Amino acid sequence: MFDSIESIQAALFNFQYVANRDLATIIYIALKLNKPLFLEGEAGVGKTEVAKVLASMMETTLIRLQCYEGLDISNAVYEWDYPRQILHLRMLEASHATRDDMETSLFSREFLLARPLLKALESQAENKLVLLIDEIDRADEEFESFLLELLSDFQITIPEIGTITSEEPPIVVITSNRTREVHDALKRRCLYQWIDYPSFETEYQILKMKVPGVEENLAQQITSIIQQLRAAELYKAPGVAETLDWGRALLAMDVNKLENETIESTLGVVLKYQDDVHRVKEILADEQIDETTRA
Repeated sequence: MFDSIESIQAALFNFQYVANRDLATIIYIALKLNKPLFLEGEAGVGKTEVAKVLASMMETTLIRLQCYEGLDISNAVYEWDYPRQILHLRMLEASHATRDDMETSLFSREFLLARPLLKALESQAENKLVLLIDEIDRADEEFESFLLELLSDFQITIPEIGTITSEEPPIVVITSNRTREVHDALKRRCLYQWIDYPSFETEYQILKMKVPGVEENLAQQITSIIQQLRAAELYKAPGVAETLDWGRALLAMDVNKLENETIESTLGVVLKYQDDVHRVKEILADEQIDETTRA
């Protein structure tokens, strides 16, 4: 579908994702080699959006597994439908079936409930789907071992049934905010790309693209201030997601020029920690943030 890195970059742009050549290159290679893609970076820089845009570009389904502490195989891969198994067992007992027949019948694919990872492998979609394993660093380290077989051979082994292999392997995108280090065994099975905060010019372009209606002067002010906030000593610097939220909020307020009062009253859109809000108010009071626009 995409015969060059430039075609990937252009397609991403057409779906409102501004990607530099490094990211477009690694996506191109991942699609060509059918390799999982591991994206790492600060929260809010557009890692998850890559998977969403890929699904849109390829006109296919996106299956998303949101990781969290305590995530296990029953929530991520499969579990048995116990109520149906019990009902089926009673029917077998009534028919005087043998013990072997009962065991064989009970643990069959019919009674298996597919969760995101198994659904992705068993998909019969015309176009290969996109599997997003989001924020893998939030899951326990033990969960990573569940992924190794999937990422290397696109298969899952279920003890009672055997190995289920994908006929059309999905496009796999794994994201991490690097709250902890992910094991090397998982990373070795993937192509890796770090996504950094965008430059002023790129972020301005994203803002104008994603928030239609924001005036050029205001877009420049928003981008300039966000870039300055990232350079400040904050607990959590704002990501691109916060830039877009701020642009939409100011647009809803009919603001066309940023001043200190407006910045202070809308800091809750950009910053999520009270210490950071207090720090920025101090900076504003000392006039250390330049509100002027940049060309």
